[in-house]
Amino acid sequence: MNTLRIATCLVAATCLQFSALVARAHDVGEHVQPVFQHELPNVPGKSMIAAVVTYEPGGKSPAHHHAKSAFIFAHVLSGSIRSKVNDGETKVYKTGESFYEEPGSSHSISENASETESASLLAVFVVDSDDKKLTVPDK
Repeated sequence: MNTLRIATCLVAATCLQFSALVARAHDVGEHVQPVFQHELPNVPGKSMIAAVVTYEPGGKSPAHHHAKSAFIFAHVLSGSIRSKVNDGETKVYKTGESFYEEPGSSHSISENASETESASLLAVFVVDSDDKKLTVPDK
C-alpha cells in the first residue's frame, strides 16, 4: 500500500509541475507534451524534466521566463524554431540543432519560423525538485 501511495504522490507532483508548462499552450499554437521526469540520484534536490513542444504553423510561446533554478537544453526535433534568450541575437535553429538557457534567463521569442509547416523541440530542464512553476509568462 505504501508503494501505491508513493507512486500516486509522484504522479500528482509531476502533474503539478507540468501544469505550468501546459496551461498557456492551447491558445497560441503551441502544444506541450510531458515525456519524462526523474529526481537526479547523484544531485540531491535536483530533477530532470523533459517535454516535447510542438508549434503549429505560425505558432509561438508568449514571452516568458522559467524557474530561477532551471537550466534548459532545447533540441529541435523537426522544422525550424526562432528563439531569442536574454539580450542575445534572434536565431533560427533547424532540425538537429540545439540551444540552452541559463538559470534566470528571459525567453522573449520562441516560435515556429514557418507559417506553413509545424515544428517541434525537446526541452530538458534541470531544476530544483521543489520548483512547481517551471514556466511563467512575462507581464
